[in-house]
Amino acid sequence: MNKHQLSERDICTKFITPAILQAGWQQHQFREEVNLTDGRVMVRGKLAARVKNPNAKGGPKRADYVLYASPGVPIAVIEAKQSKFSVGHGMQQALTYAEMLDAPFALSSNGAGFLLHDRTGITQPIERELSLNELPSLANLWPLYQQWKGLVAPEAVKLVEQPFHSDGSGKEPRYYQRVAINRAIEAIAKGQERILLVMATGTGKTYTAFQIIWRLWKAKAKKRILFLADRNILVDQTMQQDFAPFGEVMHKVTNREAKKNYEIYLALYQAVTGRDEWKQIYRQFPSNFFDLVVIDECHRGSAADDSAWRDILEYFGSATHLGLTATPKETKEISNTTYFGDPIYTYSLKQGIEDGFLAPYKVIRIATDVDAVGYTPEKGKIDKLGQLVEQRQFNTKDFDRNLVLEKRTELVARRVWEYLKATDPMAKTIVFCDDQDHAERMRQALVKLIPAAASNRRYVMRITGDDNEGKAQLSYFIDNDEPYPVIATTSKLLTTGVDAKTCKLIVLDQNINSMTEFKQMIGRGTRLREDYQKLYFTIMDFKGATRLFADPDFDGDPVVIYEPKPDDPVIPPDKIPPEDLPPDVTGTSGIGEVEPPPYDTGTTDGFDDGRKTGEREGRTKYVIGDVNVRVAVILEQYLDADGKLITDDYRVLLKADIQKALQAEFGNLTNFLRRWNGAERKQVVLKELAEHGIPLEILQQAVPNGRELDAFDLVAHVAFNQKPLTRRERANKVKKRDVFGKYGEQARVVLEALLEKFAHHGVQDIEDAKVLELPPFDQFGSKTQIRRGIFGGVEQYTQAIHELEKALYDDQSA
Repeated sequence: MNKHQLSERDICTKFITPAILQAGWQQHQFREEVNLTDGRVMVRGKLAARVKNPNAKGGPKRADYVLYASPGVPIAVIEAKQSKFSVGHGMQQALTYAEMLDAPFALSSNGAGFLLHDRTGITQPIERELSLNELPSLANLWPLYQQWKGLVAPEAVKLVEQPFHSDGSGKEPRYYQRVAINRAIEAIAKGQERILLVMATGTGKTYTAFQIIWRLWKAKAKKRILFLADRNILVDQTMQQDFAPFGEVMHKVTNREAKKNYEIYLALYQAVTGRDEWKQIYRQFPSNFFDLVVIDECHRGSAADDSAWRDILEYFGSATHLGLTATPKETKEISNTTYFGDPIYTYSLKQGIEDGFLAPYKVIRIATDVDAVGYTPEKGKIDKLGQLVEQRQFNTKDFDRNLVLEKRTELVARRVWEYLKATDPMAKTIVFCDDQDHAERMRQALVKLIPAAASNRRYVMRITGDDNEGKAQLSYFIDNDEPYPVIATTSKLLTTGVDAKTCKLIVLDQNINSMTEFKQMIGRGTRLREDYQKLYFTIMDFKGATRLFADPDFDGDPVVIYEPKPDDPVIPPDKIPPEDLPPDVTGTSGIGEVEPPPYDTGTTDGFDDGRKTGEREGRTKYVIGDVNVRVAVILEQYLDADGKLITDDYRVLLKADIQKALQAEFGNLTNFLRRWNGAERKQVVLKELAEHGIPLEILQQAVPNGRELDAFDLVAHVAFNQKPLTRRERANKVKKRDVFGKYGEQARVVLEALLEKFAHHGVQDIEDAKVLELPPFDQFGSKTQIRRGIFGGVEQYTQAIHELEKALYDDQSA
């Protein structure tokens, strides 16, 4: 066979692997087809799917070869290409993977030789071509690696070579966890005493910490280690899960007792410190007792000079201090880098979303009129408690702290339930409130609205520190397989660490005072769980926090930003026509103010401290029930898949109005059928309806099961009282007939998949060629490859779609 006819895999098998072995690399020192990322989750309206095709945009990244200096320490990446390409054709890809893996050498090969790139810059020239038998050996590369990393002392090299923990299950660190672990080990090996790792919520900070501690402990480089957290549940989770391999050498500090016969200690920092000298249990240990102190969620005050954490760190000052955080910087003036120095590694939410390890998110911003312009009571206003209300302007930061507007609470609850009812009424939801009183009022408002809450008292639960019944429900709320509670109203609960993997909706109705608080709150939704249909999450923001704390460099941009007008539905529309608007989506909104960021040292049980906000600092709280509150008139803004700012505008109509409007548009059923069947694209009819004030979303709301019906059935039923079929029923009718028999095998698979898309989402999606960019179509190549390669061209593909539509609507009387 001609070499140019060989596949990429053939090139690997016949040429590259033999060259690696000839250079002296052992089988255990290199791996082939190493998976690095999972493939990004793409969101298109209500469609969400993971990109599984490695060749598609956002697809999973996979290195052809990774060469290892020792287990877990990658030293080189090789990218293979077919022989028809030049030897350096894969270099850019190899460099991308080498940077991700923190490997110093990248190589590209077409089976005829290698192009080597030295990222260390030690050898010159940086890039040079090699023959197949000139591939460097480990003995050639390892001294360069040590020089690059600054590893000189033999004990430092030995520490870096210490293996990772393996439980035999095949579980191993993800690529970024491995880099974080290796960077920490290397820093400690070189004598660095203050170390900071920044990793977004949901990326496995605790597992990363475990591997760091394990390797240091097994190498006897650090013999006694203290792991500090600020929530009891975090300490318990850590001991039972990630730290379980430490077994009997591990101890949780409790009961104010300092036992000195263990090696791995875990503690709630509030349990080892206190204002009274006799309570400071950590002082029962000698100051040089610990070799390493690991501070989980170190943004919660460890860097503040007056924090309790700082007392512990200063006492054990001779130990190495490793901080873990999801928040790289608090403010321009205050940062955990002040204490720890710059992070040795950062893995952001943005990168986690791009890699497919974290869930993308949508933002729905809703501002009430009182939030937008404030509320000033009339002179002599008496509240429900008989108090004379101070006459001044109250604004966002006052609501639910100093002033309760009961109808504002009702509006928030109504919008939350509107969203859940229209998407998934069983979607796990956290509503962040200002204090325990606010959380209770929100619970009551939701219970009054939600029918399911009447039949199951656990549907909505207030989970706060002063409510034992609520606290008892926490484990059920975070359990993936427990349906109830569905909604948790809280104030400080779940702001850090507590792992609610299936949470799909984060509601912000709390005055958020810092970037730290904001990131920790939205972090409750970042976990991806495809097995529980959790592919993205939504932030519903009533306090403008998504504007005030926008951090696109770390968090990335949301897939949608939606700001509904007063009577608009709370669900972002699927299809939004482009508009020519200035690209300022993060400008100020005039909503609320940001107070100086206090450091919250938390409480020993991980919940609120039991006091009502109105009781603190002698503050008076007014309660007013007769002030009407509505959604303010504000602009709706979205970011489409390409990051372009676009808008939409539509109004809500009553069903009778819709029927009247439809009849005016089409006249009678016969005319409607003629228009529908005569339309080259059904989307044109839908666009015309939207232009007349009747978008699909409004049609769906006019019928109880409207979201299960196609646009055709919605119009025929609402306007002309025809019995509707659901999209699934129409799809099943087509499946029973041999509609696709004349097509080739691949074309049939594509059309059957399009029929499934119709059953889930309607005709507008099968007419949109963008659907071919989503799974499962990506397995056949690009959109162009599918239309031209499988169907013979765009025209033939379009004809196939017309035939599919004809089959769907052949019973024209509906």
